[in-house]
Parts: sequence; C-alpha cells; structure tokens
Amino acid sequence: MAVFNFTISDPSPFILTGIPGLETAHVWISIPYCTFYLIGLMGNCILLFVVGKEQTLRKPMYLLLCMLGLTEIGTSTSVVPKALCIFWFNWRGITVVGCLTQMFFIHAGSLMHSAVLVAMAFDRYVAICSPLRYTSILSNARVAKLGLVGLIRSVLFILPLPLLLSRHPFCANRFIPHTYCEHMAVAKNSCGDITVNRMYGLVTAFAVMGLDLTFIAISYCLIIRAVLRISSRKAHQKALSTCTAHVCVMLMAYPPGLFSIFLYRFGQDIAPHIHIISANVYFLFPPLLNPIVYGVNNKELREKVGKYTRRMCFSGAADFKPV
Repeated sequence: MAVFNFTISDPSPFILTGIPGLETAHVWISIPYCTFYLIGLMGNCILLFVVGKEQTLRKPMYLLLCMLGLTEIGTSTSVVPKALCIFWFNWRGITVVGCLTQMFFIHAGSLMHSAVLVAMAFDRYVAICSPLRYTSILSNARVAKLGLVGLIRSVLFILPLPLLLSRHPFCANRFIPHTYCEHMAVAKNSCGDITVNRMYGLVTAFAVMGLDLTFIAISYCLIIRAVLRISSRKAHQKALSTCTAHVCVMLMAYPPGLFSIFLYRFGQDIAPHIHIISANVYFLFPPLLNPIVYGVNNKELREKVGKYTRRMCFSGAADFKPV
C-alpha cells in the first residue's frame, strides 16, 4: 500500500482531454466509435457463446480464439466506455488510482493479445507440420496452460509501469491529451525524472513484441517449408488457407500497435489528433474484424453460428403473437 501513498495525500484527478483539436466533433466521432465497439462486443460474445454451447468446437484452435475474444473484450472495454463519457458528457476527470488501473489493464491486455497470437501460430505449425500428433501435442489442458503463462507474463511485465509512476510527483498541469491513460501520456505529467519509465516502457514493448514476432516468424518459416514439400497444389492451397485468418489478425494487431509506439515517442511533428485516432483504432478494429475474419474463413464455425442465429430468429418469430 505504501506504493500508492501519494494518491491519498494528493486526490487531484487527471483530466483526459479526448482528441485535441477535434473537441467540437466529439459527438460525431462517438457515433462510429460506439458502433464499432458494440459490433465487436456482440461478435466476440456470439463467438464465446457458440464455442461454449457446442461440444464439437471445444478444440485447441477454438479455445485460443475464445482467449483472443476475451482479451479483446477486456482491452476495448478498458478504453471505450471512458472515451464515450468524454465524447457525450464531457466527463473528463479520472482519479490517479483509476488512471493507473486503466493503464495496467490496457497494456497488460495488449501483451496478452500478443501472447495469444503466438500460441495461435504454434497451433497452425503443429496442425500443418505434425497433424498426426496434433491432439497429443496440443490438448485443451495444454492450451489452458499456455493461456495462463501468457497472462502471468503480461502481469509481470506491465505491473512495474503503474508502480514506477506511482512514486513520481505530478505537476499542477494534469491534462492528458488522450482518450485513455496511455503510459507515456501520463508519465509526461510527472515533475520527476521519467527516464526509467521511458526506457522500461520502450524496452518492454520491443523486447516482448520482438520476441513474439520472432516466434511467429519461425513458425511460419517452418510451415512454408513443410508446405513446399507437398507435391499436390491443392494440398498447398488447403494448408495455407488454414493460416489466412491468423495472418489477417496479425496484420490488424501488430502494425497499428507498433505505429502507435513509434509515433508517441518519435513523432513530435505529427498532429496529436492523428496519433490519438490511430491509437484508438488499435482497440476498435481488431475486436470488430477478428470474429468476422474467422467466421468467413472457418466453415465449421460459420455453420454453428448460423445454426444458433436461425434458432434465435425462429424462436423469436414463434413467440410473436399478433394482437
């Protein structure tokens, strides 16, 4: 508790400004913002519901997909509701404890998201390179352990960020030019030396994401090597098509995240609203598009979702009685 002593003696809140320069357009921006969030939330909830109800879908690939969905629900929910409060009601204040808590969940969720993508790459590697041993290598219990390891890693790497910041004194100017408590945006409000915070955040981001991207690259190099050994062209296409959804998900996750990291530290000449909008895209579009991408590319999942959708529609029609 001593770590957070300053929050008791200094109750002044931070002020999240939203998107600087576009304050008059906040209400209009909130329309697609809220729409994308709700569609993404609904898509991921449907995915979780269908996998939970269907015994045949309780396989490693779908369990990893559920982990991805839960992570995306958690990270987007850590960001979007507060941003909408700013856009709609101009409720810009956030306590120091609340700000540090939000920061922890946002960044821990991002690392967990990356860990799940690594596990999914390993899943595709085993499915293509060792299909006969798939069930013995990747059991549901082992997938759960991989998820737990990813969660522990995320907590251990991100927990120092709010703890380090909590020891700093904050200046009278507590305005954060953002829609959420991003680590460096909060750190820049400190009157102390934030060199350690800056270096730790940068090293953590590049070390963890660099390591994850290396594992993913190795997995796909081995996959491509295995596919090239197959003589049948049709088998080539079938093997590579199983990786299409995962590749799309990675392209929606890593480039925006890395772009945001670079932009905040080295893009001083770029307009603030461009950086903030790009940072929010990272939390809006993957939850929105990932269920769609996997639904389109996975016939089994698509059929199960369609079955429950039709069942709900017919049930609703049967319950409707004209007056």
